[in-house]
Amino acid sequence: MRQILALFALSLPAFCAGVPKQATFHKDVLPVLQKRCQECHRPGEAAPMSFVNYKDARPWAKAIKAAVLNKKMPPWFADPAHGQFANDRSLTQQEIDILSAWADGGAKEGNAKDAPSPVTYAEGWTIGKPDAVFEMPQPFTVPAKGTVDYTWIVVPTNFTEDRWVEKIEVRPGARDVVHHVVLMARAPGANYMKNAKPGVPFTPPPGRPMNGEDKGRGIYYMLGGGVEMVSVYVPGGVAYQTKPGQARLIKAGTDLIFQMHYTASGKETKDQSRVGIVFAKEPPKERVVNTFIANPLLRIPAGEANAKVVARVPVHEDVTLQSMFPHMHVRGKSMEYRATYPDGRTEVLLNVPQYDFNWQLSYYLKEPKRLPKGTQLEIVAHYDNSPNNPHNPDPKQEVRWGEQTWEEMLAAFIDFAIPVDVNPGDIARPKTAPKPSGSGGN
Repeated sequence: MRQILALFALSLPAFCAGVPKQATFHKDVLPVLQKRCQECHRPGEAAPMSFVNYKDARPWAKAIKAAVLNKKMPPWFADPAHGQFANDRSLTQQEIDILSAWADGGAKEGNAKDAPSPVTYAEGWTIGKPDAVFEMPQPFTVPAKGTVDYTWIVVPTNFTEDRWVEKIEVRPGARDVVHHVVLMARAPGANYMKNAKPGVPFTPPPGRPMNGEDKGRGIYYMLGGGVEMVSVYVPGGVAYQTKPGQARLIKAGTDLIFQMHYTASGKETKDQSRVGIVFAKEPPKERVVNTFIANPLLRIPAGEANAKVVARVPVHEDVTLQSMFPHMHVRGKSMEYRATYPDGRTEVLLNVPQYDFNWQLSYYLKEPKRLPKGTQLEIVAHYDNSPNNPHNPDPKQEVRWGEQTWEEMLAAFIDFAIPVDVNPGDIARPKTAPKPSGSGGN
């Protein structure tokens, strides 16, 4: 028994390494908050409370402990068994222990001289000063109560030449009513939302707004069709930025389309969201393109608690996978991205076992992954359409594809990097082989 106690005593310092006996805000807690929390928890950002200083953070000490112990905060849903991500905001065990020890020890302030230097954030933008800003021409009025249909607003860029973009950020005008914003670039000639007039809020008639042929197995959407998602705003999300030597292409004459999802807050509110763009300083070597893999023929039976829906697409060109962004609605339960390579190997690229519609996150690979021509991408999603889902609008209804929250989607967004001379449409469909000379026949 003495030997066991002695071994325990020897191991205790190692077990507690990095966690002070009496944690204080300035010395121990503030560095964690700066690294993991202040991106959202600061004035003017998505979180409802600020953690920038002791006065603001102190009343939330117990709530902070509870949130980090149950992994509710910071929001991060990727299964750590599959992939490593550059924007992984999950806390280490040491950081969890520090925040817990601080709350349990009375949330002491400590000596202000121990505090790290404050983090400097760009005023109004996280991408720095934009080269161009586009705003919804008129404020949109969100009623105090009720459901607001998804709304599209077209804003012309009036670009007279093609522009390469390295940073792009959507900023909501009224965060308390903006659930999320999807920003799309529509090149001249594209038919997407062709009936929407510039500056006028538009809601399309019911229907399946997908294009391309499919047999229920899955299609690429918005790849090579003149429309591309170029940025997203979600609470806790980050601005879209490309790596050195890369950029997104916005062609001359392109329109930006704001897809707005509003939620009533209890009081009538006006929103006038905007987007900031930073142009590339020199022509890129690689182009970043966005698409999503979809199964527009999904059918989720009434009352089904674990409905499985699959989408599969081939990759017809060599590409580099950079990020993934799962999207479903309130019945969404989980989503997994898989790749089957030409040599037969299968790899899970991303697994989100507990999808949360209120926290739609992008997952940026720490090391971008090359997907050779012939790779098969498979998306496996599960949905809870049962009465046990507290967010389910109506478990008695079969659910099909639709834009509205009470409908559903399997939309697995991805960012590919490709050489600038590659046609993005060639990723989605094989090139047509040229006919041999003189083979015209009769």
